[in-house]
Amino acid sequence: MTAQSRLASSDDGPAATLTVGGGFAEHLSLLRTAADLVKASTPLAFEALEVRTPAELARCDGLIIPGGESTTISFVAAQSGLLEPLRDFVKCQKKPTWGTCAGLILLSEQANATKKGGQELIGGLGVRVHRNHFGRQIESFEAPLKLPFLAADDASAPPPTFPGVFIRAPVVEEVLPGAPVAVLATLPGRVEMINGVSQASTKDASGDIIAVRQGNVLGTSFHPELTPDARIHVWWLREILRQR
Repeated sequence: MTAQSRLASSDDGPAATLTVGGGFAEHLSLLRTAADLVKASTPLAFEALEVRTPAELARCDGLIIPGGESTTISFVAAQSGLLEPLRDFVKCQKKPTWGTCAGLILLSEQANATKKGGQELIGGLGVRVHRNHFGRQIESFEAPLKLPFLAADDASAPPPTFPGVFIRAPVVEEVLPGAPVAVLATLPGRVEMINGVSQASTKDASGDIIAVRQGNVLGTSFHPELTPDARIHVWWLREILRQR
């Protein structure tokens, strides 16, 4: 079943279309908020819909691949004939694509700790990721994140920290040699288990890599859609408009 939500403005110009597969409701909610903020300065219409077919994908100017189980998302995409169109969308058409958690895994060129037999990846990010890096569901955690890319162009001070929600999250183990990948965010330290709970340690200042970008592709280990903070979604909408 396909769900649609149109984010229309009073302008009849071309729409920036954002697509979220799987558990999309939280993304849609923040996209509505973000669209209202962006429309204040950009009179364009926005439409958000769930993509299940290549025809629906072809309508899109931008794509969000949400969290969930990456092997399941990959399997369903392959069975529905979406896997190759997704690769074309990301790597040939180079349309803006954002993957959160499982979406980051799928957009990576390499992945460790996959299930037996491996899994199909879409690619687009020249990185190797480690699945479920922080452990099981009960070891999920939150951490304040410094995201300098969210600062306004004329800002003289860094933006407030962003509430990072990590649920069975991956991390970027390595940027592959020669890949033009920008590291956008790291944890304040590497995560370790303390009394059975995942906590960020400041012992290693380099930290775990949890947000990267390569051209049109963005990947985040964490779940911005599970917070009330719409700043990344606002930034994402503006990136789509810049790349149209």
